[in-house]
Amino acid sequence: MRSVFIIGCGDVGRRVARLERADGCAVAALVRSADSARRLHALGIAGVPGDLDSPGSLAGLAVAGIRVYYFAPPPAAGRGDPRMRHFLAAASGQAPPARIVYISTSGVYGECRGEWVTEDRPPHPESDRARRRLDAEHQLLAFGAANAVPVMILRVPGIYGPGRLPVARLRAREPVLREEESPWSNRVHIDDLVAACRAAMRRGRGGAVYNVSDGHPTTMTDYFNRAADALGLVRPPQIALAEAPARLSAGMRSYLAESKRLDNRRLREELGIDPVYPDLSRGLVASVVSTDAEPCPSS
Repeated sequence: MRSVFIIGCGDVGRRVARLERADGCAVAALVRSADSARRLHALGIAGVPGDLDSPGSLAGLAVAGIRVYYFAPPPAAGRGDPRMRHFLAAASGQAPPARIVYISTSGVYGECRGEWVTEDRPPHPESDRARRRLDAEHQLLAFGAANAVPVMILRVPGIYGPGRLPVARLRAREPVLREEESPWSNRVHIDDLVAACRAAMRRGRGGAVYNVSDGHPTTMTDYFNRAADALGLVRPPQIALAEAPARLSAGMRSYLAESKRLDNRRLREELGIDPVYPDLSRGLVASVVSTDAEPCPSS
C-alpha cells in the first residue's frame, strides 16, 4: 500500500488525508499530543509523536520512500525556519522521502506594484513572515537537490472556503481601505488548493515552484465587500490610506503594503488544475456553509 505522511495536519492536511485515503493510501501525520493523535485516529489517520520545535523528539522519524506533505508553518518570530531544519535533519539519517510538497506563501515576492507575477520573478520578501517561508523553501530545495528528491513548492495567497470567511471582522465593523486605494490581492478556494497539493505530489516537476491562486485577483476591499454580501452582513466602513496606521492592525497593514497579481498558468498547464472556483462570485457562494473561522488575508 502506498504511504503518505503529513506534517501540519490542520484543515488542509485533513482534507488531503481524506482524499488520499479514498485513493487507497495509508496516511500518517506528525502529532504533538495524545489528544491530537486520538482526533486524527478517528479520521483514519495514524498519529506519529514528534514536535518540530524539539529536534530530539524527531529521532527515529520514518519517512524513507514515503510521500511527504509539509504544511506546518514556521515559528511566529525570526527570519528563518528552524522547524524545517529539524525535520530535514531527521530525514537525513535514512533513505530519503519519495517526494515532498511544501505550502509556502505568495508573500515571498514582496511588493510588486500591482504587476502580474510569474514563478520566474525573483523573491523579495519584505516581512519576516515571508522571509521565514523563503528560508524554508531554500532549505527544502537544497535537500531535494542533494538527495535526488523531487520537491514541489506551492506559493499560496489568502485561502478561503467554508469556515474560512471573515465573519468576526465583518461583525466587528472593522474598516477597510477605500476601493481606489486598496492594493491588488489574490485568493484560492481551499478545495482548489487541496487539488493542487495532490496534483503536485503526483505530477509536479522536481524543484518547481507553482503559484496556486484562482487567477482572478481583486482588491482586499472587494473581497471583504463580497464576503459581507454573501454572508448577508453590512459591508465594512471604508477609510483613507492615511488613516490606516491608526485604525488597522500591524498585521493587516503588512498585507496592504504589497500589491500583486498572481499568474497561475503553470498551475493550469503543468499540473492540469483548472480551479473549480475561478473567481469570488462562485467561490463565496460555495463557502457560505460555516461561519466560525477567519481566513488568512495573504496577498
